[in-house]
Amino acid sequence: MNAKKKSSLGLESIGDLSELLDQPEITKSFGPLELALELIDEDPDQPRTAENPGFSSESIAEIGQTIKDRGVKSPISVREHPEIEGRYIINHGARRYRGSKWAGKKTIPVFIDNDYNHADQVIENLQRNELTPREIADFIGRELAMGKKKGAIAKEIGKSAAFVTQHVTLLDLPEPIALIFNTGRVRDVTVINELVTVYKKNPSEVETWLDDDSLDLTRGSVKLLREYLDDKKRQQLEDQDSDEEYYPDTVDTLTDKTDAEPVKTYTETVDRDEEHETEEPKHKREERENDSDKLKKAIVRVLHDGRIARLVLSRRPTQDGYAWVKYDDDGNEFETDLDRVQLIAVLEG
Repeated sequence: MNAKKKSSLGLESIGDLSELLDQPEITKSFGPLELALELIDEDPDQPRTAENPGFSSESIAEIGQTIKDRGVKSPISVREHPEIEGRYIINHGARRYRGSKWAGKKTIPVFIDNDYNHADQVIENLQRNELTPREIADFIGRELAMGKKKGAIAKEIGKSAAFVTQHVTLLDLPEPIALIFNTGRVRDVTVINELVTVYKKNPSEVETWLDDDSLDLTRGSVKLLREYLDDKKRQQLEDQDSDEEYYPDTVDTLTDKTDAEPVKTYTETVDRDEEHETEEPKHKREERENDSDKLKKAIVRVLHDGRIARLVLSRRPTQDGYAWVKYDDDGNEFETDLDRVQLIAVLEG
């Protein structure tokens, strides 16, 4: 009479369920797990460095106070430690982890995700704008050192090739520009790239300009500096050409005159010898007429993101299908996919 009745559901083959019920909570939960903080390690190769504003003591105290009051509302992501069994490494959530320790918590909700690579951290932090330009540049530098191409890195992190190229510039800055970047005087990567471009042509002038701490270093001010230096160099070339018209004490072997005497212009020669003018040879006239169909210097105007720009034909793109473009309104130069560019006109320079 005391024998157990057989289940009509046919569950006898499962065995005793008590062993399953006695196993640790981590194995039977399908939601986030409560994992002891002491079993979790931070990733030594995470893209954010100790200098990141999000890791400052003030920032950690702010998030720590929120966790102390309301707990961790969004679980962090961890993966199993590849070398130490029973320990875990943080994929995402280092600030919540530090904030929990600040708040005196013993555990933290986690998801275990072993399908992970370092680009995942960069992508998430880029989407949240939580990485500094230096941290982004360092990550790209490590990927390049491993043999990856810029285009592949751009695709991996969901950014343009120009974004990658601009941040690569930060890895090898001229000393004066590295100083203003590392001290935080300029954080705009575009401004830094513009300064590097101007510095390559005018190093001493740019260095002197940067010595003035009262200057606001913006895209507009760098544009004005570039235009000023371009005009100055153009004027110097014009003055040089003017000076070369005269070479005192040097005798021209053809005219038997010194170069202290002005060289006649074409107009003066024609005016003076009008009576001796002869008809221009036919083949010369045809050559001159044909030349009128040629562009001495072409300007290719395009439309990019609704803004007028021109192709920078003097800069070599990093890969096929890309080109350097310069906006007309602010002078910003960048590399972009030609699929994003619409041709407007080809003009005489």
